[in-house]
Order: sequence, then C-alpha cells, then structure tokens
Amino acid sequence: MDKGVDNPRLDAEVLLCAVLDCGRINLFLDQDRPLVEKELGQYKSYVMRRAQHEPIAYILGEKAFMSNTFKVTPATLIPRPETELLVESIARVVPMLKPEGDVKILDIGTGSGAIIVSLLDMLPNAKGVGVDISVDALIVAKENSERIGVKERCGFLHSDLFSKVPLDKKFDIIVSNPPYIPEADMEGLDEDVKKEPVTALVGGKDGLDFYRRIIAEAQAHMEPEGLLAFEVGVHEAQAVAKLCIDAGFAATSIRKDYAGIERHVFAIKSLEENKYENLLLETSREL
Repeated sequence: MDKGVDNPRLDAEVLLCAVLDCGRINLFLDQDRPLVEKELGQYKSYVMRRAQHEPIAYILGEKAFMSNTFKVTPATLIPRPETELLVESIARVVPMLKPEGDVKILDIGTGSGAIIVSLLDMLPNAKGVGVDISVDALIVAKENSERIGVKERCGFLHSDLFSKVPLDKKFDIIVSNPPYIPEADMEGLDEDVKKEPVTALVGGKDGLDFYRRIIAEAQAHMEPEGLLAFEVGVHEAQAVAKLCIDAGFAATSIRKDYAGIERHVFAIKSLEENKYENLLLETSREL
C-alpha cells in the first residue's frame, strides 16, 4: 500500500493489528502465522479504503483521545492531540473558578463529544452540554458519553451555535474547537483531512467567521466569572484574542501546542484582577 499515503507501512500494520486484535509487536513475533480467509478479506477491505485516503480512524470507527477511546464517524471531526492540551488547560484551572469543581460547561460544535466528555470524565462534579448543528454528530457524541460513563451529567442539543441555547442557562466555561480553515486553504489540505466533514473544517474567507459569531453571543450565556476557551488555526490566535478584548472580555491568554504554534485562546469575562491574572497565567503554562 502506498497510493500517496504518508506512512503506508505503519498504516498497514495498524490495520492488520485491528483485524487480528493484537499489538504491533505480535506481528513480528507471529510473522509466520497465515491469515484465515475472513481475516484476509477484512484486511484487504481496510487496505483498499486506506488507499483511497479514508482516515484510519474512520476505517476502525474509533480514535484514542485523552485516557479514552471515542467512537468517530464521517459525521464527526477526528480528535487531535493538540485538542488534548485544550482539555488539560481547562481542567487545570477549574479549581480557580469553582473550588469544588462543580462547573457548568458548554461545548459549542461538540462533534464526537471528545472535549465535553473528556472534561466531565476528569471533573466528577461538573455538568455539561454539547451543542452541534449535525444530528448525526450528536448521536455519536451521546453514545460516547454513555460508553465513557458521563451520560447522567451530559446533555446534548441540536443547535446552530447558541440559537437553541436558553438565555436563562448560564455556564462557567464555554469551549469550542470551531471550523477555522480559511476557504482558500481547503484545496491544499491533505487528502485524508478532506475526507472529514467540510462543515467542521471551513471557517469562512479568513477562517474567523465562527469565532466572531461565538464571541458576539458568548457573554450572554456566561456566569460573571466565566471562561471562554478556543482552539484556533495557524496564525489566528492573536486575531481571536483581539476579538475577545474588543467584545468586552476582561483579559486573554494564549497557549502553544506541541509544535510551538499558538493554538489555544482563553478569555475571562470578568474577575478581580489578581484572580484572572493567575488563572490566565495557568492556562498559558506549558506542561
């Protein structure tokens, strides 16, 4: 298998491990073991799909994220390692917002539910709502909340951003990893990425359309000392932080990802200065 796939041997091994339900080391320890007809047929099917640049996560129907494995489908974005940093940053500052950890979290554009479900898994006193415009994505997210054991504390809502979120429901944390790829950049994306839902990727002409919409409405849905947290695209962090300040947020911070790219933006609605300085310093601190 090659077909322009970046790591054909690794992918072939991962797919074979899935067929045989074993670790990669077993492929070398049992390399003389022949595949039975059923295994061979399934493996050939997987390889053919991968040769068409279908992401491995979609082929296998799952993706590891944080300490859990999430179901994913072509209706959902595939969770990525940099988003784990966003989840970790939020979880780390929750005690500064609520010492007992009993925060209310809203996840805008929840997709597979990776962010909200992971946060609730890490924060046993927290409750949350995941919002998405895709009914198919919400079905997947709900299933993940059940599989990971947080369904009693996690609701899901079919909504275009805040359109169906009641104004009388206020949240301590609003988090979003919205579509942020500029329209002109779509053509240059890896073929694998192009297999993911376009509605979860494209953020308008400059990539900032969804940030503008979310920032404009977020404060009306936040507690007075609320935190807004975003994942952003390359070269977008400073612009998103400015949008937050221009909208009246008290202060912002930015955190870099593993590649040194400014990847996450945090904004505080209103806090005493000494409190929000410590909180935002913590969100930007590298692990």
